[in-house]
Amino acid sequence: MCIFCDKINRNNNLFETSKRIAFFDEHPVSKWHTLLIPKEHFDTYFDLPNSYIKTIDSAIKDVKKILDEKFQPDGYNIGFNCGEAAGQSIMHFHIHIIPRYKGDVKNPRGGIRGVIPNKQNY
Repeated sequence: MCIFCDKINRNNNLFETSKRIAFFDEHPVSKWHTLLIPKEHFDTYFDLPNSYIKTIDSAIKDVKKILDEKFQPDGYNIGFNCGEAAGQSIMHFHIHIIPRYKGDVKNPRGGIRGVIPNKQNY
């Protein structure tokens, strides 16, 4: 069983439905960094059936609403890694919902492009 499959049975979840679950990242890159996963095991986004893609999109919005109400972030980075070459270290599809706050980094320009640091500034 993978590390995320084990988390499905825990009670410290931010959000949960019959098909998906959200909880705070154990190694957050910002305050309230949240992971959203399907309860059924899929390795990457590309393995998800189309029916899951709709429920995941809806869940991203649900999690954002909860984070907005509780913590009032100024923005978000939302993304996922597919495969080891892209940085995926747990082979259970998961989405990072990363709240951002004004001033949390010196220059946020480029956002998600920062996964390859010399490509962030353009």
